[in-house]
Amino acid sequence: MSTATMSRTPAEAPAPSQGRRRHARNGGFASTFTVNALLILGCAYMVLPVVWLFFASTKNTADLYGTAAYAFGEPAFFENVLAVVNQDGGMFLRWMANSMFYAAFGAILGGLISVMAGYAFDKFQFRGKDSFFGIVLVGVLIPNTATVLPMYLLASVFGITNTIWAILIPVLCNPFGVYLARVYSAAYVPAETLEAARVDGAGPIRSFFSLGLPMMMPGYITIALFQFVGVWNNFMLPLVMLQDQKLLPVSVGISIWQGYSIPQPEFTPMVITGSLLSIIPLLLAFVMLQRFWKSGLTAGSVK
Repeated sequence: MSTATMSRTPAEAPAPSQGRRRHARNGGFASTFTVNALLILGCAYMVLPVVWLFFASTKNTADLYGTAAYAFGEPAFFENVLAVVNQDGGMFLRWMANSMFYAAFGAILGGLISVMAGYAFDKFQFRGKDSFFGIVLVGVLIPNTATVLPMYLLASVFGITNTIWAILIPVLCNPFGVYLARVYSAAYVPAETLEAARVDGAGPIRSFFSLGLPMMMPGYITIALFQFVGVWNNFMLPLVMLQDQKLLPVSVGISIWQGYSIPQPEFTPMVITGSLLSIIPLLLAFVMLQRFWKSGLTAGSVK
């Protein structure tokens, strides 16, 4: 090997061959195409049912079965909405109000309890801390439907079945929210800030509400939004706990109408239109709170 070849600088190194550049370019295109295709399939899986719900809610019973899925029939949307609102003396509006109350209660108070618990697990030192947090993680792995029957038996012992307390008390407990709150507490609340507050004479409670909670507000909004959606879509718990139709949430109420639609097909457009109306509060919640929960998710992922 010649001295000139050995002394060649990295800047003078030979450029990659045309074939290797073409292979890298083709590989990059294949990866981009695969990722975009998967994203499109995922979006279609989530969006197409909602689009179908919109088209179906504009049809009467005959057009619902006689036209294409994604096609308009004879305009009947407002008639369907009026039928939904007027059925059983406005029971649908009562169901919507119940769902809003249950979901808002669980989101605001249940989310606050989760944030307080996550903050305590992160910032405080106490005996059995890791063991208790391990129990919380086990609770994350247990599906909600598996806990419905034990909670019903407990509610029966205390005599609160068929009351709003049978729904409100369980939604205050959210193991996944506690786990997220601990992550957000570690990401948002520096230990130095709390130490400075203690030096200034602030106790643990005042430090949390004056410093910790404002710093964790994006995380609180994120947890509250998840809790709101979870309680709004909860089906098994109110189905088992409640018998009075005036206490039912909209998810269970629409399922009752679905049962009526088998012998009475005129209930089918009402079920579809009611389902469309029931997702509007969820869409509004995401639109109004998106700037909070997006920042919260980003910070949690970075941590």
